[in-house]
Amino acid sequence: MNLTLANFQITAISDLMDAMASDKRDIVLKSPTGSGKTIILTRFIDEYCKGHAKTVFIWLTPGKGSLEEQSKAKMDDYVHGSQTKLLCDVMASGFEENDACFINWEKLTKKGNNALKDSERVNFLEHIQKALDNGLSFKIVVDESHQNDTVKSDDILQYFKTDKIIRCSATPKGFTNAYVIEIPEEDVIAEGLIKKVLIINENFEQNINVENQIAYLLDKALDKQREIHSELLKRETSINPLIIVQIPNKSELLQDEVEKYFESKSVTYENEQLAVWLSDKKEHIDGIEKPSAKPIAVIIKQAVATGWDCPRAYILVKLRDNMGEIFEIQTIGRIRRMPEAKHYESDLLDSCYLYTLDEKFTEGVKTHLGKGALDAAKLYLKPEFKKVSLVSEQKTILSMVGRDALQASSAIYKHFMNEYRLNEKVDNRKKLEAAGYIFSNNIIASTKSGAVSHVNAEQIWKLSDVNIKTNLNTHVHGREYHHRVGDLGLKIGLEYSQMNTIIRKLFDKNSKYKNKILSLETREVYAFLLNNFDKLKDNVRKAMSAGHEQSFSYKDILEVKFNIPQEFLFTYDGSAKTQLEMTKNVYKGYLSSAEPRSASEKKFEKYCEASTNVDWFYKNGDKGQEYFSIVYDDNFHKQKSFYPDYIISVNGNLWIIETKGGFDRVGNSEDIDAFSPTKFEVLKRYLVKHKLNGGFVREDKQSYELCICTENYSDNIKSNDWKILSEAF
Repeated sequence: MNLTLANFQITAISDLMDAMASDKRDIVLKSPTGSGKTIILTRFIDEYCKGHAKTVFIWLTPGKGSLEEQSKAKMDDYVHGSQTKLLCDVMASGFEENDACFINWEKLTKKGNNALKDSERVNFLEHIQKALDNGLSFKIVVDESHQNDTVKSDDILQYFKTDKIIRCSATPKGFTNAYVIEIPEEDVIAEGLIKKVLIINENFEQNINVENQIAYLLDKALDKQREIHSELLKRETSINPLIIVQIPNKSELLQDEVEKYFESKSVTYENEQLAVWLSDKKEHIDGIEKPSAKPIAVIIKQAVATGWDCPRAYILVKLRDNMGEIFEIQTIGRIRRMPEAKHYESDLLDSCYLYTLDEKFTEGVKTHLGKGALDAAKLYLKPEFKKVSLVSEQKTILSMVGRDALQASSAIYKHFMNEYRLNEKVDNRKKLEAAGYIFSNNIIASTKSGAVSHVNAEQIWKLSDVNIKTNLNTHVHGREYHHRVGDLGLKIGLEYSQMNTIIRKLFDKNSKYKNKILSLETREVYAFLLNNFDKLKDNVRKAMSAGHEQSFSYKDILEVKFNIPQEFLFTYDGSAKTQLEMTKNVYKGYLSSAEPRSASEKKFEKYCEASTNVDWFYKNGDKGQEYFSIVYDDNFHKQKSFYPDYIISVNGNLWIIETKGGFDRVGNSEDIDAFSPTKFEVLKRYLVKHKLNGGFVREDKQSYELCICTENYSDNIKSNDWKILSEAF
């Protein structure tokens, strides 16, 4: 399978590489459900084994459900030529270099489990010892680690005498001395892999009086399923959205009531529209995860088989009893994946839905998901704003290409030329040597020698430098070279093959490329990269960083008419103390508790509401063709869309405003967007072209004033480029 990794997945693999080089034994990978954890780990294992001989990975999976077989099959798909085994394969042939062995914990730990009899257990331990005697090193991956934190599990880990244990979970338990890698949920959302927001009890009234609570919730769910299905059909996709109905354990009466409800709506086992997945009853489960499978609802209990993925699941109905069952975030994870691993740019299709009258469960969801779980209501545009229009810029199809080695080569070449004042017509070796680059046919390792009275950085720095030289052997050092090239690529979001192409083009005389930094023999390229890896890594990072050598080309921009959407799904925090309606917003019913909003956005909205000069304000979306956007180029010459935060009217004149992080009390910038200067320039270009007003708004936390920059962008709040907002309008 030719799989393109998302940026956050490449970053996670790079972080895992760094973690393996650290002195920590335990590595915790906190990975949101739907982030492609298996993809990340299998590609990491492949990358790690390229640079580390004599390695065997043991991948331990929990419980029932044949998760080890699923994970093995995925690695076989994702990694060409992978060397995977199950427990039965290990028992037959033992462990070999570069093996990735997928084993179910219970087959090793569960008492009375026939998978591993006493004699076989001895044999299994002998296979481990033989591998250790042969110089093999075991590295452990513990999948769904929160389910296997037991004494028995720890005993198993001891057998492998491992120095690295990677523990993976969406909800890992605390480790006091671990290397923690956390994949931010917003990164997974940004890549379109999971739904943008979980909506709880959409359009519920403040006081509900119903004859039957179960029927009330299921009515809501069924209406939502039909609404989603209708919209998907309009987009000519065959995806059949699924409702998951979760009933408490030991609740046969509730199960019977749910089945009767669905039967009254002609959703039955007989017509295959209803499925059930219980320990003592299973109907229509095979293939239920397929996009166009027949069932529109499935009844489950507290625990679903670990690892079950059903991306077409959109709606969860959680029915309560009086037992106060423990909240499990994994249940919510079942409805968060996007069916086609992409957003549809539709509030309806890019959200998932929870219906429940279980207050404890609702609070648990909000605690775990934060702003990912919000109250919601559909708002409608006030009639007087229906004619407001602007020209919106959109990316052309031809511009939507990914990064490639050619663009990266050019950026790295330009950076080296500028950083070290190189000349393409002369030998640049001397200038790079003067800058600290090592040129040698040997591999040089540096260390220190001497005695210290106190172990501190200052005393160690004064020790004598010692260089240890090793003759270059392309066979011996080839593995390390490939590993280092892969690591370089991971740092900037490129895969090994792309990064290797760049290295060859820029430094190898045998590779034809007009812009060469050096012309080295192939053997010299190996030594150059291995001896200068840290410096190369630093330079490559700088070369590819945001804002370097921006190049703008606007001829391919598509201009379309933008009108404020007639309706939108408004999300807010229903638990906030103030729920004031903001009358100057273009939508009726827009509340002060709007979420998600940054601190800058909240303060700006309050300012607009209070200002006598502001006629109205519109909060723009942050993704999708239905929202207002301006196009700019990144340093890969790839078009990107910039969605300014607000369109407002000031004394009858339109303004476009972008809010950013403020300046702290001593004037330091809190803006984390490296593209801010670029976005300011394209906003200014747009404003001039269309004869509009606008700028960037940031808070000065020394004076607690909002300030605006309209002419020249500056990261110095004390400069004259920043004016008090109230002086501007």
